[in-house]
Amino acid sequence: MNATDTINPSEAAFFGTLAAEWWDPKGSSAMLHKLNPVRLRYLRDRIDAEWACDPRARRPLEGRRALDVGCGAGLLSEPLARLGARVTGLDAAAENVAVARAHAEGQGLAIDYRHGGVESLSGETFDLIVSMEVVEHVADPAGFVAAIAGALAPGGLVLLSTPNRTPLSKLALITLGEGLGMVPKGTHDWSKFLTPDELSALLEAAGLEVFDRTGMRLDPAHGFTLSADLSLDYFVAARHAVDNE
Repeated sequence: MNATDTINPSEAAFFGTLAAEWWDPKGSSAMLHKLNPVRLRYLRDRIDAEWACDPRARRPLEGRRALDVGCGAGLLSEPLARLGARVTGLDAAAENVAVARAHAEGQGLAIDYRHGGVESLSGETFDLIVSMEVVEHVADPAGFVAAIAGALAPGGLVLLSTPNRTPLSKLALITLGEGLGMVPKGTHDWSKFLTPDELSALLEAAGLEVFDRTGMRLDPAHGFTLSADLSLDYFVAARHAVDNE
């Protein structure tokens, strides 16, 4: 498997064109800024539960390596670094990596940003691997998930999020989201969305155990919130299956 097997070049090029506005909360990545608080809440809940961290601790990832796959310009990588992790951020678009590096430097954060796919890690392993809203954009979801599993250290944690393939997600993300300009046209291909069962099956085939599935819903009063409803968008948490430890 070479380093670009799971990268879809047209998707990488598309997201590369958005790089300059990634950190603008009112720009083309505004939706990602709205999603980030609920992502961080889910991430913190899972970290604290999995590793018995004090919920009040400011740096619960101290001493751990974290990998952000499809990191964009670093909206999640930077909070991971502030939580104490030694962070590596991977992205298929060189433009995103350049913006991410410059922004992290301006924040005084040491983050190892790299241009490439998860297959390029060459045996490196990580305690925490996150990949948010990425698996629906890759060329080979099974290969992508297998590469993530191969990069997970013993006792490690994988957290993914992705839209579900339902009529609701098509309406919300494409008909309304893209149609009304809330996200750039061409961001989503509904046919490539994975259901929770499909993504869980890919993770299990890669030797991981899925132990949590939590939804995201859009509350008109409070924005995006965690939910038991998986029909719009959802998170999965996985670890090495017992037989693979």
